[in-house]
Amino acid sequence: MKKLELDAPETKSADVVSDNLSALQSLFPDAFREGKIDFDVLKQLLGGAVDDRDEKYGLNWHGKRKARQIALTPSVGTLLPCPEESVDWDTTQNLMVEGDNLEVLKLLQKTYAGKVRLIYIDPPYNTGNDFIYPDDFTNNVANYLTMTGQSDETGLKVTSNTESSGRFHTDWLNMMLPRIKLAHSLLASDGAIFISIDDVEQGSLRKLCDEVFGEENFLATIIWQKVFSPKNTAAYFSEDHDYILCFCKNKDFWNPELLPRSEANIARYTNIDNDPRGPWLSGALQARNYYSKGIYSVTSPNGNQYQNPKGTYWRFSKENFHALDREGRIWWGESGGNVPRLKRFLSEVKDGVVPQTLWKYEAVGHTQQAKEELLEYVTFENTENVLNSVKPSRLIQQIVKIGTRKGGDDIVVDFFAGSGPTAHAVLAQNAEDGGARRYILVQIPEQLPKPEEKIKTISDLTTSRLRKVGAKKKAEAKDSGRSDFDGGFRVFKLAQSNIRAWEPVPSDLEGTLLANADHIVPGRTEQDILYELLLKLGLDLCVPIEKKQIAGKSVHAIGGGALMACLADGLSKDVVESLSAGIVAWRKQLAPAVDTRVVFKDSGFADDVAKTNMAAILNQNGILDVRSL
Repeated sequence: MKKLELDAPETKSADVVSDNLSALQSLFPDAFREGKIDFDVLKQLLGGAVDDRDEKYGLNWHGKRKARQIALTPSVGTLLPCPEESVDWDTTQNLMVEGDNLEVLKLLQKTYAGKVRLIYIDPPYNTGNDFIYPDDFTNNVANYLTMTGQSDETGLKVTSNTESSGRFHTDWLNMMLPRIKLAHSLLASDGAIFISIDDVEQGSLRKLCDEVFGEENFLATIIWQKVFSPKNTAAYFSEDHDYILCFCKNKDFWNPELLPRSEANIARYTNIDNDPRGPWLSGALQARNYYSKGIYSVTSPNGNQYQNPKGTYWRFSKENFHALDREGRIWWGESGGNVPRLKRFLSEVKDGVVPQTLWKYEAVGHTQQAKEELLEYVTFENTENVLNSVKPSRLIQQIVKIGTRKGGDDIVVDFFAGSGPTAHAVLAQNAEDGGARRYILVQIPEQLPKPEEKIKTISDLTTSRLRKVGAKKKAEAKDSGRSDFDGGFRVFKLAQSNIRAWEPVPSDLEGTLLANADHIVPGRTEQDILYELLLKLGLDLCVPIEKKQIAGKSVHAIGGGALMACLADGLSKDVVESLSAGIVAWRKQLAPAVDTRVVFKDSGFADDVAKTNMAAILNQNGILDVRSL
């Protein structure tokens, strides 16, 4: 017997207001937005006049202005290097960043803005159980640290856009807008973004991207057949496909790379007449578009006459037709009496085919294959941790083929990385065509349904997969004679800045001053500070860094001497002279093509005299940009 709960609807009196709203919604569904009445629309539907001064075409929602502002708010965070969790730290050009992608995208702007050729993302579909990023207007890093259990602060919880909240489009759009705007900034002028989505938010996403990228830069909506059999349990229709929405930064500069011809496509080209130009395929010579010179009759080698059929026109003038016939480019059939067709030679057509918008699972994989692929590279103690929304790497590899140069070194970004299929696809394509593409992944450490000993979060899952895939592809490349294949990645994690913010306590200014004598966050290393410098100065996080001991202190040279940094303590008057001389000598040896900037830690100097002497000596030797932090 079913237990009757005291708060169940059937134990309460009729909800008259709710019944009235339901009746009204059935009559005027256009007047409802997320379960609430738009009275202006209702009035218009009932025949009343509405002031249209504020009415304009576009996508609007509550919080849009704030969401746009969030994208412009500087981050107060940094990315801490984690060499011990990385693979081939010293040589790799790939990045795996653990953190809230909004903050990470902000931090990557100085270094990678305008340099990314391809972005692929698979964001939450807003289906009712998706992870929602509760962005904070003032300090999203603190928000993120609390949300992921890395901070003792309270009051912030991981949330999802549940069914009970009506799948609010507003929440989803507020989450997506700042991220799409920052993604737009990262793209190169010839770059493009591909976004996986389903029917719930496909319409909203299209409008959102129209605003950010411009309608004129819309490329296509790809339909991906994601399942191989219909779902007979579906209430209305079996949903067999997802969408991939494509926008470019600027259509004047973007062109898709051609996809390789399939074996079946190549097999269509034959050479039944042993033409010395090789295999060919015949095509129709008639078209329906009016062409004044395309009206005439032709005679086949065996004497048959053919007129252009009514409503059609030959594609070529009579003179050009006969010229093609003399060159053996007209096919009259084996008997010499068929309707003429144009011979198109495989050797003369484009080296590939133009991408189409319908991608069948046979060509790019389906969701079941994606799960099987994940299980091939990651061992789970509990299968509940296998992500339901994982995409097959073949699907993303198709995007990589279209959106990056063959054999090139383009940067590919995925800031909703999930289990890492984008990195998998990049490595697979590099192995296939000898390329050196780089990937940058961002994934928040969202807890898995059943945290395991070695895999507790989705970001743990990502790095676990990357290690296995990278090792496999690198071994395969070595077997084929390629020794420079990059199967590694550098791990970074989002954290508060290494530099403590000045937050005075009015009632204890003296104590605040003493507490901030050293403004570096306790526990942070020279390496931590060094990589924050790279971010803030716009240098690549994989740029070569050399290290040398000078006067007993560690000195780093970044980018061939473009930046030199000594973040050591104990820079006394006695140390400064020999240290500065060593820095000058090393810079001459490196001979950078640009002026050198030298950075010290302000608290590293014993006193102001040592600091002044250091700057003076370096200035005298031509190093004019000397900073302390």
